[in-house]
Amino acid sequence: MITNFFIPELNNHDVQELWFQQDGATCHTARATIDLLKDTFGDCLISRFGPVNWPPRSCDLTPLDYFLWGYVKSLVYVDKPQTLDHLADNIRRVIADIRPQMLEKIIENQTSRLDYIRASRGSPMPEIIFKM
Repeated sequence: MITNFFIPELNNHDVQELWFQQDGATCHTARATIDLLKDTFGDCLISRFGPVNWPPRSCDLTPLDYFLWGYVKSLVYVDKPQTLDHLADNIRRVIADIRPQMLEKIIENQTSRLDYIRASRGSPMPEIIFKM
Protein backbone atom coordinates (compact mmCIF):
# COMPACT_ATOMS: atom_id res chain seq x y z
CA MET A 1 0.00 0.00 0.00
CA ILE A 2 2.80 2.41 0.87
CA THR A 3 4.70 1.62 -2.33
CA ASN A 4 1.71 1.58 -4.69
CA PHE A 5 -0.43 4.40 -3.30
CA PHE A 6 1.23 6.58 -0.66
CA ILE A 7 4.69 7.15 -2.13
CA PRO A 8 3.36 7.94 -5.66
CA GLU A 9 1.00 10.52 -4.15
CA LEU A 10 3.99 12.25 -2.57
CA ASN A 11 5.25 13.12 -6.04
CA ASN A 12 2.69 15.96 -5.93
CA HIS A 13 4.43 17.49 -2.89
CA ASP A 14 7.84 18.73 -1.86
CA VAL A 15 8.88 15.83 0.37
CA GLN A 16 11.75 17.91 1.74
CA GLU A 17 9.12 19.96 3.61
CA LEU A 18 7.21 16.98 5.02
CA TRP A 19 7.59 15.02 8.24
CA PHE A 20 6.11 11.54 8.51
CA GLN A 21 4.99 10.28 11.91
CA GLN A 22 3.65 6.88 12.82
CA ASP A 23 3.14 5.07 16.09
CA GLY A 24 5.09 2.06 17.27
CA ALA A 25 2.59 -0.60 16.20
CA THR A 26 4.44 -3.70 15.06
CA CYS A 27 2.81 -3.66 11.62
CA HIS A 28 4.19 -0.13 11.09
CA THR A 29 7.75 -0.95 12.09
CA ALA A 30 8.68 -3.88 9.87
CA ARG A 31 12.25 -3.46 8.60
CA ALA A 32 11.12 -3.12 4.97
CA THR A 33 8.58 -0.43 5.92
CA ILE A 34 11.06 1.57 8.00
CA ASP A 35 13.72 1.31 5.28
CA LEU A 36 11.25 2.58 2.66
CA LEU A 37 10.14 5.46 4.88
CA LYS A 38 13.76 6.37 5.73
CA ASP A 39 14.59 6.41 2.01
CA THR A 40 11.59 8.68 1.38
CA PHE A 41 11.70 11.02 4.39
CA GLY A 42 15.31 10.78 5.55
CA ASP A 43 15.71 12.37 8.98
CA CYS A 44 12.10 13.63 8.90
CA LEU A 45 10.67 10.28 10.02
CA ILE A 46 9.16 9.99 13.49
CA SER A 47 8.73 6.30 14.28
CA ARG A 48 9.69 3.63 16.74
CA PHE A 49 12.75 2.69 14.66
CA GLY A 50 13.10 5.93 12.74
CA PRO A 51 15.68 8.70 13.09
CA VAL A 52 13.34 10.50 15.53
CA ASN A 53 11.73 8.26 18.12
CA TRP A 54 7.95 8.28 18.65
CA PRO A 55 7.35 10.67 21.57
CA PRO A 56 5.96 9.11 24.75
CA ARG A 57 2.34 10.02 25.52
CA SER A 58 2.01 11.57 22.07
CA CYS A 59 -1.55 12.43 21.21
CA ASP A 60 -3.29 10.55 18.45
CA LEU A 61 -4.09 12.79 15.53
CA THR A 62 -6.68 10.74 13.69
CA PRO A 63 -10.31 10.46 14.80
CA LEU A 64 -10.17 6.68 14.40
CA ASP A 65 -7.47 6.54 17.07
CA TYR A 66 -8.56 9.21 19.52
CA PHE A 67 -12.31 8.65 19.35
CA LEU A 68 -14.01 6.14 17.09
CA TRP A 69 -12.34 2.86 18.13
CA GLY A 70 -12.96 3.59 21.81
CA TYR A 71 -16.53 4.67 21.15
CA VAL A 72 -17.31 1.53 19.15
CA LYS A 73 -15.60 -0.74 21.69
CA SER A 74 -17.53 0.78 24.58
CA LEU A 75 -20.83 -0.06 22.89
CA VAL A 76 -19.84 -3.41 21.40
CA TYR A 77 -19.01 -4.90 24.80
CA VAL A 78 -22.00 -3.53 26.76
CA ASP A 79 -23.82 -6.88 26.69
CA LYS A 80 -20.61 -8.94 27.09
CA PRO A 81 -20.76 -10.99 23.86
CA GLN A 82 -19.88 -14.64 24.49
CA THR A 83 -19.41 -15.83 20.89
CA LEU A 84 -17.62 -14.48 17.83
CA ASP A 85 -20.95 -14.29 15.98
CA HIS A 86 -22.45 -12.21 18.78
CA LEU A 87 -19.37 -9.95 18.79
CA ALA A 88 -19.51 -9.55 14.99
CA ASP A 89 -23.23 -8.74 15.15
CA ASN A 90 -22.57 -6.09 17.81
CA ILE A 91 -19.78 -4.53 15.74
CA ARG A 92 -22.01 -4.37 12.65
CA ARG A 93 -24.89 -2.88 14.65
CA VAL A 94 -22.77 -0.22 16.36
CA ILE A 95 -21.10 0.82 13.10
CA ALA A 96 -24.46 0.93 11.29
CA ASP A 97 -25.90 3.13 14.06
CA ILE A 98 -23.27 5.85 13.66
CA ARG A 99 -25.14 8.87 12.33
CA PRO A 100 -23.85 11.47 9.85
CA GLN A 101 -24.20 14.17 12.53
CA MET A 102 -21.69 12.34 14.70
CA LEU A 103 -19.25 12.07 11.82
CA GLU A 104 -19.66 15.79 11.12
CA LYS A 105 -18.89 16.55 14.77
CA ILE A 106 -15.81 14.31 14.59
CA ILE A 107 -14.58 16.28 11.56
CA GLU A 108 -15.17 19.59 13.37
CA ASN A 109 -13.20 18.30 16.35
CA GLN A 110 -10.41 17.09 14.07
CA THR A 111 -10.10 20.54 12.54
CA SER A 112 -10.00 22.19 15.98
CA ARG A 113 -7.48 19.63 17.19
CA LEU A 114 -5.16 20.27 14.23
CA ASP A 115 -5.48 24.05 14.69
CA TYR A 116 -4.52 23.66 18.34
CA ILE A 117 -1.54 21.45 17.48
CA ARG A 118 -0.35 23.99 14.90
CA ALA A 119 -0.69 26.87 17.37
CA SER A 120 1.05 24.98 20.19
CA ARG A 121 3.89 24.00 17.81
CA GLY A 122 3.73 20.40 19.03
CA SER A 123 3.84 21.04 22.76
CA PRO A 124 1.88 18.71 25.11
CA MET A 125 -1.90 19.07 24.96
CA PRO A 126 -3.39 17.64 28.15
CA GLU A 127 -6.56 19.69 27.84
CA ILE A 128 -7.53 18.39 24.39
CA ILE A 129 -10.52 16.10 24.64
CA PHE A 130 -13.23 15.05 22.24
CA LYS A 131 -16.32 17.19 22.63
CA MET A 132 -19.72 15.87 21.58
